[in-house]
Amino acid sequence: MSVRVCPLRPLRAPAGRRWAGMYRSSGEDSEHVQDAQAEDFEPDYEALPRGASTSTHMLAGAVAGIMEHCVMFPIDCVKTRMQSLQPDPAARYRNVMDALRRIVATEGVWRPLRGLNATAIGAGPAHALYFASYEKLKKTLSDVIHPGANSHVANGAAGCVATLLHDAAMNPAEVVKQRMQMYNSPYRGVLDCVRAVWQKEGPAAFYRSYTTQLTMNVPFQALHFMTYEHLQELLNPHRQYNPSSHMLSGALAGAIAAAATTPLDVCKTLLNTQESQALSSSSHEAHRHISGLAHAFRTVYRLGGLRGFFKGVQARIIYQMPSTAISWSVYEFFKYGLTERQHKKRKTHGG
Repeated sequence: MSVRVCPLRPLRAPAGRRWAGMYRSSGEDSEHVQDAQAEDFEPDYEALPRGASTSTHMLAGAVAGIMEHCVMFPIDCVKTRMQSLQPDPAARYRNVMDALRRIVATEGVWRPLRGLNATAIGAGPAHALYFASYEKLKKTLSDVIHPGANSHVANGAAGCVATLLHDAAMNPAEVVKQRMQMYNSPYRGVLDCVRAVWQKEGPAAFYRSYTTQLTMNVPFQALHFMTYEHLQELLNPHRQYNPSSHMLSGALAGAIAAAATTPLDVCKTLLNTQESQALSSSSHEAHRHISGLAHAFRTVYRLGGLRGFFKGVQARIIYQMPSTAISWSVYEFFKYGLTERQHKKRKTHGG
């Protein structure tokens, strides 16, 4: 069930939004209009109260990020394994369900959750930065590019910049997580993995895939946010708090962006895991690190051809659809709830 909301800044509200209780007949005077508006005023969770915006976006984003990654983590584990270029015979799976069944049967029920704690630790601050910077930049850039209305260019640009901050915080956690997800991973736990990578490969190893991550995530997030905002205009034109529209828009946006950027995700996984069998597959590359997107791209093509760039695409889409749906739903829920709470507090204190 949707909840009608009303913009705090009606003169600059995007097209399609309405003022609650407003009558626009030519005979009305401004005083009557203001009284009607004041009587039926409701808070707009899209335009948060002044002074609370950043903290609200950061808290909502952190909770949404942790929920997104944790709920779908077993599918993420499958995706990492299915992107392996030279998998062990015991780790070759027909599809996502086959992979989950075999992992649980042969390695234990908790094996698909290995590395979850590293992800949770990284996802909180990463998504707090991600959503807070996105909302701030979207508002600022929209006012410059297309005052008074939604701008797809602003949405895409805001998503790109937010990704820079998100990936800087999340990349080390991604390295640890993916190494622990691999078949026959030698690490006892998160700290053991961090210590081993630091000692053997140096601190730069935690950011070896950063440029590839950005190369993937900038178009991913631009496409993701632009699709989400476009679908919201179609499904939720008045920008009400409407959980079903947030879930559907998030799921479709995630699926489209995930499918389009799978080749880069395969390269990122290779850079993060430094897959041993891929490294030793030819004598001249033995005992070397795969470094940089170009090197990863050549390795994927040499070992898997064009099809290699789409390894794990099914698992990636299955992971991203509910993940983005959960992320947007939780984020919009917390954003609306926190704004509603602050609005009631202001009314109680006569603000």
